[in-house]
Amino acid sequence: MAKKSKVEKPRREVTKRQLSRWQKQKKRQRIIFGLAILVVVAVLSVIGVGVYKGWYVPEYKPLHETVIEVNGTEFDMEYYITMFEYYYYAYYYEEGWPAEYMVYIADDIVEIIEQNELVRQKAMELGVTVSDEELYEALEIEGYDPQIIEKYRDVFRAQMLLERMSDEYFEQQVPQSAEQRHIMAMFLESESQANEVRARLEEGEAFSELAAELSLDETCKEKEGDLGWRPEGVLPFLVESSVLEENAFSCEVGVLSEPIYEEAKTKMVGYWLIEVTERDEETEQAKAKVMLLGSEQEANEVRDRLEEGEDFGELAAEFSQHAASSQNGGEFEVTAKGQVSTVFDGFVFDPELELGSLSQPIRDDEVSTTGGCWLIEVTEADDNRQLDEENRYVLKTDALNQWVEGLMDDPDNNIVSYLDDEKKQWAVSYITGG
Repeated sequence: MAKKSKVEKPRREVTKRQLSRWQKQKKRQRIIFGLAILVVVAVLSVIGVGVYKGWYVPEYKPLHETVIEVNGTEFDMEYYITMFEYYYYAYYYEEGWPAEYMVYIADDIVEIIEQNELVRQKAMELGVTVSDEELYEALEIEGYDPQIIEKYRDVFRAQMLLERMSDEYFEQQVPQSAEQRHIMAMFLESESQANEVRARLEEGEAFSELAAELSLDETCKEKEGDLGWRPEGVLPFLVESSVLEENAFSCEVGVLSEPIYEEAKTKMVGYWLIEVTERDEETEQAKAKVMLLGSEQEANEVRDRLEEGEDFGELAAEFSQHAASSQNGGEFEVTAKGQVSTVFDGFVFDPELELGSLSQPIRDDEVSTTGGCWLIEVTEADDNRQLDEENRYVLKTDALNQWVEGLMDDPDNNIVSYLDDEKKQWAVSYITGG
């Protein structure tokens, strides 16, 4: 990992919405990323490979104090810190989580430790194991230093066990063929845009060209709208949408759908309405009323209501997706450039901008919002088509995910965590040197 520049840059705001979204993403990804051995050399350049001291300084309890138990297997504070260190720098750090937000993932690390141990225990009951000899042999072939393997042995073992469960156990659970549909799809920001695109398709424009240009779902965009032949259970993994799958397997073959709204799907676009009330060009700070809307159509509708005299704060509370200001009357304090996005700064710090004037909708591709409309066309259907390798892999992963979720929800497990808030904070301080 390249070292970060020592030049201080303004930190982007990390909202409660982002924290929640990132945490949910991590819970989904923990299972999936276990299906491939990770390259940790970059991580080690940040966290080092030194062995921890055996004990806390005298005023603290020893690192060897048990903090987690999973069906009789005990894990001490040193183990918790090692896992915390690894997973933070391997995943969260790379996504921009500053050190001060580590406390928000302290419980996630507890869950990872519990999950990894349950996977080990339950896989063993099914006859699937990874011995130390197999582990070291596989990783040394990949060029890992023995000291690294030893320190993060349980991380690698959990990953290899998940691979084996997928390849040896769940391989038998997935059928060789299934009902499939050949699906074309694109995700658009609003019903009005979807209707415009639908009209263009009916006039003869190519679905692939419009999807590549306009789709706000990256998979649909990259594949130019052609999601190929898919059985049920695969689309939610490809595009993170159950709505698309439900409609694709219920619609008429060969008929372009009407716009299908999905409220919860995330997209990387939003539209600002901004009214700057104060600005200091020397310190690059400002105060403004802001709203972040999910589509240009919605932004125009809300702006019209503001022009008619409706209250900014009330509309912000009802419609704005900017968590940092929506429940504060839309009031937002800009403490430095770079806090939000490039286009946001471009408007707020425009020297020619008249204070108190309401902006037109400002498109921003650096922020995320939810909500939009699908256009779908199923071009072909087959009641019993051979599953290709990609579809089988996704279905195996889904089966594996459900198995792991079942392990975590099993009421017969005896899982205890002795980590209170003080101990979690201590662990964060230990890792960061605070």
